[in-house]
Amino acid sequence: MVETTVLYPGTGRLVDVPGIPTRFLVEARLTQGRFSVVEHRLEARTLAAPLHTHRLEDEFGYVLEGTVTALVGGETIEAGPGSMLFKPRDVPHTFWSGDTPARILEIIAPSGFEGFFVDVASQFRPDTPGDDESMGIALVELGRKYAVDFDLPSVAELALRHGLRV
Repeated sequence: MVETTVLYPGTGRLVDVPGIPTRFLVEARLTQGRFSVVEHRLEARTLAAPLHTHRLEDEFGYVLEGTVTALVGGETIEAGPGSMLFKPRDVPHTFWSGDTPARILEIIAPSGFEGFFVDVASQFRPDTPGDDESMGIALVELGRKYAVDFDLPSVAELALRHGLRV
């Protein structure tokens, strides 16, 4: 049986990823795992993630609001509303917001990686503080679960070079 659904503004499952509220728009169960869609909101000058490499999925980021800069395979790309960023598997990438808040739709194909956001939200809550080293270890472990390699040293370098918060 095919499930038909409409998500209206303000609906969809919200996940409180620290610093990047995430809303699930199309979940894997609706597409038999072919793809999923999540929406990320980034405050101004916010790094979305360390430089990282997916092994199982491709990501397509459609910018809804603000400006998003992506580093994809060593190339820096700036994208405004209506732009689509392609972040293929096996290519290191990350992205961040510009001088104003940004909103981006992430299409993940095939689905599966969206579970990462649920896991991050449950492990990295404000009421469970940890030091940078233990948080880095936890992130690397999550990366293993989702076949994503994280370049943790990239965070400090990107933050300093582009004036970002993490």
